[in-house]
Amino acid sequence: MEINVNNITLNYLVKGNGNPLILLHGNGEDLQIFDKLVSKLEKQFTVYAIDSRNHGASTRTEDFTYETMAEDIHQFIEKLELKHVSVIGFSDGAIISLLLTLKYPQTFNRMVLLGVNLKPSDFKLDIYNSIAEEYEKTQDPLFKMMLEQPNIELDDLKEINTPTLVIGAEDDLYYEDSFQNIVNAMPNAVLKIIKGHDHGSYVVNNDVLYPYVAEFLQ
Repeated sequence: MEINVNNITLNYLVKGNGNPLILLHGNGEDLQIFDKLVSKLEKQFTVYAIDSRNHGASTRTEDFTYETMAEDIHQFIEKLELKHVSVIGFSDGAIISLLLTLKYPQTFNRMVLLGVNLKPSDFKLDIYNSIAEEYEKTQDPLFKMMLEQPNIELDDLKEINTPTLVIGAEDDLYYEDSFQNIVNAMPNAVLKIIKGHDHGSYVVNNDVLYPYVAEFLQ
């Protein structure tokens, strides 16, 4: 399905019945990474899996900022008049969820943030250097975005009262301390580290995530 918001067209999938649950993918991906998760979640929720701008079948633009992508999702929610909304955001999708909540605090009933970072400095050094090398070779603006954004301060998170589950992997792209710092800064957040997985292996085309999010979102 398609919807026009914020001067672009977003491609999205909707399945299931129940309160709305938005799924936001990571950098360079599309909504299909959630296929296995959607097949389980649709039994409890009306699931909206969205292709972010510059991804999947959504509009390509020259605007590569997380703030703009967050505004896209805000307008999506407003245009469809969704109420009692929760969100699962992975990587870039988690950043978008945070920024949206900071600007519009009443948006979400609950948030699940998977593999989230506040700043590029949260990357492990070897990962950051690898991204920088890829950008030098490809000049891909998606890599540039990862090197320069987001820039969220820990103090900003103190204003977020939305119940939040932060999930990281044992072998993630970011230092584990960065996840703990995020949870410590938020008044109503908990942390889960999934053993035996890397940044995307527990999310992309995988339903290992389901028991954690189903329990938290119920």
